[in-house]
Amino acid sequence: MNVDVLVAGAGPAGLAAAIELRKLGVADVLVVDREHQAGGIPRHCAHTGFGIRDLHRLMTGPAYAQHYRGAASAAGVTLRTGTTLTGWPATGWPATDASATPERQSGTITATLTSPAGVQIVHAGAVLLATGCRERPRSARLVPGSRPAGVMTTGELQQRVYLHGQRLAGRAVIVGAEHVSFSAMLTLLHAGAEVTALVTDQPRHQSFAAFRLAARLRWRVPVWTGTAVAGIAGRDEVSAVLLRDDRDGSVRSVPCELVVFTGDWIPDHELARLAGAALDPGTLGPAVDTALSTSVPGMFAAGNLVHAAETADVAALSGRHAAAHIAAYLAARQPAAPGRQAAPGRQAAMAGQAGGRRVPVPVMVAGPLRWISPNGISPVSPEPPGGRFVLRSGAFAGRARLQVRQDGRLLTSAPARLVPGRSIRLDGRWARHVDPAGGPVQVGVL
Repeated sequence: MNVDVLVAGAGPAGLAAAIELRKLGVADVLVVDREHQAGGIPRHCAHTGFGIRDLHRLMTGPAYAQHYRGAASAAGVTLRTGTTLTGWPATGWPATDASATPERQSGTITATLTSPAGVQIVHAGAVLLATGCRERPRSARLVPGSRPAGVMTTGELQQRVYLHGQRLAGRAVIVGAEHVSFSAMLTLLHAGAEVTALVTDQPRHQSFAAFRLAARLRWRVPVWTGTAVAGIAGRDEVSAVLLRDDRDGSVRSVPCELVVFTGDWIPDHELARLAGAALDPGTLGPAVDTALSTSVPGMFAAGNLVHAAETADVAALSGRHAAAHIAAYLAARQPAAPGRQAAPGRQAAMAGQAGGRRVPVPVMVAGPLRWISPNGISPVSPEPPGGRFVLRSGAFAGRARLQVRQDGRLLTSAPARLVPGRSIRLDGRWARHVDPAGGPVQVGVL
């Protein structure tokens, strides 16, 4: 099977990218997703707040997912659910050396798809990875204790409640105090559970003050800060969670029947890693430049795979941004018609893609910043998705100032409020002034 673009992931980023690619004239766009319904995480987020930035309207999660499914179908996108991109054959990626096989020299990307119908090989002109992110489960957080039923992540909780209509009786402890933690609280209350508390090892909660105030006054749910999970007790079902006070080291047992781990996101980067793409040590997703290109020719990445975890509309805009550069990449590989000159945008793309890839300028952060996305400046297109870079901090700082420098030269300076788990958005106009031949760009905090 031959397609122009293969998109892995039918969440907001993947569907938005596929729709935009069709608008840009890309003929064959195939989107695959291992779930049995497209739409991604918003399918099981019953609350409102979706669609503000990308669709300029306020929607619930299921309605938002339905919108993108319908728009993809109307745009002529080929969508295959229950289908997983499981790997890349050894000769699957284009090569730039003269000793490569004819197939690899042609720029064709080969991927293996697996579904109940069997295994299929697909050849694509480009690939977009939009596989999103997930919360680290209890095992990845190295929480000791027994392994009873009743321990889950927010994603599992929302699927059980909103997709399968389960009721969850009993007392619940939520691990985390980020935006998603308060969303988990509302889901538990909707399912019939009694939320005992939200606990975080941070000195303060990481969400909006209004969320904590509503939790305390409306639902009588406290937030215990400076508190870490020391263990989980129970045989067949959870009976208690052991909490350690990080201020004095004391441990207490809190009776409960449910424990929900929230936040602590990790990108679903397996496909990028298998393809040999460079991973960013901060985001743990594939390193991408401002065109959302990875280090592998023909492979792009967008959405929460490269910045875990932003809202669905931010992910969708990231997908649109990637689509524009994928279209330019495909156009650069097609010769212009005889007697016709390529359009200026296409000329720029050809300059960047022909004769091998030009190396992006790395963007690096210093503590307390944890990461920045995108983490490279494309020599072809320095503008980041939405005109802004996304950063995360590992510490609180109420009155900080970001400084961006290259080779000692100040590119920009901007005020910022640092809260772990919450995004900082940095205007990206400074990227136009980056010297493509210069050293790495350094982002720090004053």
